[in-house]
Amino acid sequence: MPKLAIEGLKVTYGPIVGTDGVALEVDAGEIVALVGSNGAGKSSTLKAVLGMVSYAEGAIRLDGADLKGLKPSQVVRRGIGYSPEGRRVFPQLSVHDNLKVGAIARPAAELPARLARIYDYFPRLKERATQRAGSLSGGEQQMLAIGRALMSKPTVLMLDEPSLGLAPVIVERIGEILTEIQASEGLAVLLAEQNAGWALSLARRAVILELGKVSQTGDAARLLDDPAVRTAYLGI
Repeated sequence: MPKLAIEGLKVTYGPIVGTDGVALEVDAGEIVALVGSNGAGKSSTLKAVLGMVSYAEGAIRLDGADLKGLKPSQVVRRGIGYSPEGRRVFPQLSVHDNLKVGAIARPAAELPARLARIYDYFPRLKERATQRAGSLSGGEQQMLAIGRALMSKPTVLMLDEPSLGLAPVIVERIGEILTEIQASEGLAVLLAEQNAGWALSLARRAVILELGKVSQTGDAARLLDDPAVRTAYLGI
């Protein structure tokens, strides 16, 4: 049984179709890339999983249990972590307090150990624990957003455009950290990205969206070598 399964997902915003029949699965211990250009339906897919937007058709299941109708807080408690597009840290709060917000659904007794684990993954955040989040660099804020999502001890981690607006060297480092986290915690990771080359290089499998529909799916390495994918998303 897949850890996360999405079947025939249709999200609409009035007359605008966000996703149209999207289907994918993510197993425990793997990274699946959800690749597409801006407006392809990546964010709508992730927000539907989290319960932030409703969907007209389809099903979303976590460990076989239907998530339809649950509030985002309930979905998080079921085991899904989410790092949103644009990072969305709380700029006036410290790094430490931003991370504590991510653990609000966990028992208080778990907080010290979880903070220590996140600081192991992101030593730079530990160095800046008392600093306001709004004063961090873009790369540091992205690390904070991922760390905050991990504070809830999810079994599924969803990342929406984590490379957006970051320098290539920072993107590479975040990829290394994601691989380390995924391997050490056995997470199912759904990585939504416009940066196709980077996402496909990290993932085991991939789903490519075009105008809300799945256009291709399969082994990420194969798709990375596909001439049509390289032309459309890598410009080569």
